[in-house]
Amino acid sequence: MTATTTDHSPAAASVPAPRGPLSAGLFAALASPGQAPPEAGEAAAADPYGEDLHLALHVLYELHYRGFADIAEDREWDPALMPLRRALEERFLGALRADVPAGRTTDEAFGELLVESTDHSDSVAHHLEHHGELWQIREYAALRSLYHLKEADPHAWVIPRLRGRAKAGMVAIEYDEFGAGRAENIHAQLFAELMADLGLDTRYGHYVEAAPACALAVVNVMTLFGLHRALRGALVGHFACVEVTSSPGSRRLAAAMRRTGAGPAAERFYAEHVEADAVHEQVVRREVIGGLLADEPHLEPDVAFGADATVHLENRLASHLLKAWRNGRSALRQRRG
Repeated sequence: MTATTTDHSPAAASVPAPRGPLSAGLFAALASPGQAPPEAGEAAAADPYGEDLHLALHVLYELHYRGFADIAEDREWDPALMPLRRALEERFLGALRADVPAGRTTDEAFGELLVESTDHSDSVAHHLEHHGELWQIREYAALRSLYHLKEADPHAWVIPRLRGRAKAGMVAIEYDEFGAGRAENIHAQLFAELMADLGLDTRYGHYVEAAPACALAVVNVMTLFGLHRALRGALVGHFACVEVTSSPGSRRLAAAMRRTGAGPAAERFYAEHVEADAVHEQVVRREVIGGLLADEPHLEPDVAFGADATVHLENRLASHLLKAWRNGRSALRQRRG
């Protein structure tokens, strides 16, 4: 995996290669506006965690962010695409609801996250801290770039759907994520600098082709929750889960960067998150979750679901990464720069 550029360019990426009939049909429809996308029924029969579904959903979601160089901007809300997107979302969301515990309280969901397990066999951060090689760290960063190069953007969708304490707390955390008013401290920029230290290509969306479905699903779920007001509780749960688990994981990853000599910017990104997210954890639990449930107590199961779904998807990604690395194989779909 060799670098081709270290330019953190705002230019839109090209549509990736399809991975099955859903993504192939969708991409053909995006390229030719007169062509109909796949029928919703085709999505209903797809593997809810599969390559084809998650690539198709990822591309539809990216129309709401930076879009694609070869797709017109007005396709973002094209009514012809909405039935397919809804069917893809329902298939994915249905699988998540079937695979994570139902009706849990926030104390049940977050109580488990606040105690770091002594069993590190399934921890990617622990593996990288103690055993990871530099090529594994590079692969990890390449896959995480799908989110970190737009860090905090998916969570911003929930801000207009909150009020009072919840909104104030959410905006305070997001303000930090976006550099506290300083462009050079925006977390997405810091991650681009981490990637440059690792010799990776820093262009937005560059590693989509290399990302397996389990990595795409981790990113897709944020936008799934974010674009639907009915899932605002789940997005808060997702955001809180990320903040609660970030500090200890970031501490391990900062140590991994030091041990492998990844570079000062690589180490800085995770070192910054150790301190910042320890504070964010308190704000998100007390103000964001506390404020939301004070206003809308009926959303508590949704908040717990958002956290549990996040853990479920992260565990699937961790299993994929560790299985590949422990067998001396790349975890990427293909090696690329």
